[in-house]
Amino acid sequence: MSKRILIIDDDKDIREATQICLEILGEWEVISAASGKEGLVTAAAEVPDAILLDVMMPDMDGLTTFERLQDNPVTKNIPVILLTAKGQPAEKRHFTQLCVAGVITKPYDPFTLAEEITQVLQR
Repeated sequence: MSKRILIIDDDKDIREATQICLEILGEWEVISAASGKEGLVTAAAEVPDAILLDVMMPDMDGLTTFERLQDNPVTKNIPVILLTAKGQPAEKRHFTQLCVAGVITKPYDPFTLAEEITQVLQR
């Protein structure tokens, strides 16, 4: 049975490139959402094995989306990995204090992304 991952990112190109990499190199089944609100609905309906969540999005940012995922009993236990351009050590510490499964800094290497996600989820 394949692993399912939800990508929540407002950038269509990033969603598509990430989906291709994860399907081909990671053998993940990929679901995507273009906003935090859409991601909340999709996560509750699909209950994926993991969520890749962009931090900086219009309307509802990734941290607000993460808080709402944590507030919902259906999505509370899904591991969330933040995708962020904010790669400073203090920012990464702040994100990990939120109890996210991991943080991957953009730009990331699409050829190692599936492996990075697997390593984060095995911790």
